[in-house]
Amino acid sequence: MARVCQYSGKKTSAGRTYTTRGLAKSKGGVGKKTTGKTNRLFKANIQRVRAVVNGRVVRVKIAAKLLRRGAIEKPPKRSWRTSDS
Repeated sequence: MARVCQYSGKKTSAGRTYTTRGLAKSKGGVGKKTTGKTNRLFKANIQRVRAVVNGRVVRVKIAAKLLRRGAIEKPPKRSWRTSDS
């Protein structure tokens, strides 16, 4: 599958979105009523990044949440300048 985290296994999952009308009881209404259920997909935020794995720099697909946690080690920045100056 294309959108799968290689570390956590996080992937696209199915669910529903509910459409409602009416005013909540806590706000003085008679309650919310469901008027529709639509199928939808919850897509994981998968990023393709360079990471150091077993001492080698490789490209991996990883969830953004794991990136923020620091689950992978990123390689040092590449210099875009040439040494011939």
